[in-house]
Amino acid sequence: MSKPKVYIDGKEGTTGLQIYERLGQRDDIELLLIDEDKRKDTEERKKLLNAADIVFLCLPDAAAKEAVSLIENDTTKVIDASTAHRTAKGWVYGLPELYRYPGEVIGQSTRVANPGCHATGFLSSAAPLVSLHILPADYPLTCYSLTGYSGGGKKMIAQYEGEDKTEDLYSPRIYGTTLKHKHLPEMQKISGLEKPPVFCPIVDDYYKGMATTIMLHNRYLKGQPTAEEIYYILSAYYAGQKLISVRWGGDGPMLPANALAGTDRLELVVCGHEDQTIVTALFDNLGKGASGAAVQNMNIMLGLDETTGLNLG
Repeated sequence: MSKPKVYIDGKEGTTGLQIYERLGQRDDIELLLIDEDKRKDTEERKKLLNAADIVFLCLPDAAAKEAVSLIENDTTKVIDASTAHRTAKGWVYGLPELYRYPGEVIGQSTRVANPGCHATGFLSSAAPLVSLHILPADYPLTCYSLTGYSGGGKKMIAQYEGEDKTEDLYSPRIYGTTLKHKHLPEMQKISGLEKPPVFCPIVDDYYKGMATTIMLHNRYLKGQPTAEEIYYILSAYYAGQKLISVRWGGDGPMLPANALAGTDRLELVVCGHEDQTIVTALFDNLGKGASGAAVQNMNIMLGLDETTGLNLG
């Protein structure tokens, strides 16, 4: 039996390079590589896009849409790491843990939109609570998300690691201050909330790792659960999952945002008391927040164990 052919369109970017690192040593797939001098040649890319069984798109939104238009067969499967198709009709949202049977959803799809990093952290905590009718769909939710600078791509990495690094880059920086961050449409749609959360992303002076936190007033939740009860609810929801786990963190003094850097898994940490709760998703913005998630989706689409080639830490 021939090995599945895989092509990464945009391998030179941060996400593409990280996907290539996870796939480069595998012997159960065949990686299709484009000649370096032809990587912007539309006809050469078109040839590889149509020759592959699965394609990763690690491109800006407009280029991702163009790449999809270049596929002229109905057999090539696509995993798009851009924002372009995350709420688009005909595309499956690629966060497997939100489906009871991901093999029947992601596994049977030819078009999968890889989630945004901030959205992954937000949805891992908010979506289950909405689906279980504990978090009301009209709840005025707030969220903040701390990320390492690698999430900003090559340009931002160069700013933080350059010799002419400016003073402001040594401190946490709040951004998305228009409150219209590009991840908000998927955060609202996939969570089932009636309105998008008030969302505050923060980038800091470390390479990778994320801490995405939602904050809850328990008296406005169905049944008025305590923080500890929310911990048990989320633990039951994710029971048996290989890449998402839940732990109680209410007795710990601090949560480092880079605790799971270098891994492809995510950990939900629940803290609080009878009246208030915070749920923090700790993960790697380049792992479960991007490339690790893309490879997880590929594994499911190929009928393989979802953790194949991934780092569980």
